[in-house]
Amino acid sequence: MASRTIKAALADVLENLSEENFKKFCHHLMDLRAGPRIRRTAVEGKSCLEVADVMVSTFTEVKVVGVAEEILRDIGCTQEADDLAEETPGPSNKPGESIIFSPLSSGKHFVDRHRVDLINRVSNIGPILDDLLDKNVIQQEVYEQIRALPTTQDKIRELYSGPLKASEACKDAFYESLQLNEKFLIDDLSADLSRVYPCLSPERELG
Repeated sequence: MASRTIKAALADVLENLSEENFKKFCHHLMDLRAGPRIRRTAVEGKSCLEVADVMVSTFTEVKVVGVAEEILRDIGCTQEADDLAEETPGPSNKPGESIIFSPLSSGKHFVDRHRVDLINRVSNIGPILDDLLDKNVIQQEVYEQIRALPTTQDKIRELYSGPLKASEACKDAFYESLQLNEKFLIDDLSADLSRVYPCLSPERELG
């Protein structure tokens, strides 16, 4: 099973659902209250593989299994949820749970612990806003309002004052985009933290 991707395992489980249960699954997926939202056009009339692809893109491989399991159990497909869990061992965070957490960080998310540093030191804000829009963390109107602000610092403050308050999943999406677009800054902040708390290396935090 090591060679199978999470997307493939999820698509297989969705393929095995009855047509009625697959419709229920998609309906629950669009109705999730926590985390990034998935638009109707992204799943309506789509194949199982396409829905799996949208879910992985939206929730990331770290969290998508937990999201899918929760929905499957909600619609009465307990066996399918168990099958998915068995085929994809590892973290299965639900939409409202943070993956950037450690008891030694007082329960604070990485982006909360480093709020001041991120406001002052992030420079590549454009691609980050694009990522958050793509993942439905922010909507088009908010995206345009934030981009219109004069400085990068103002833009990040606006993210903190609004969209990032919605849920831990939104903070996760922000963190993942920072890893892609501000890798050296995130590495530096993680190194600072691991020097204070050696057990909190980036790998430990995410695992």
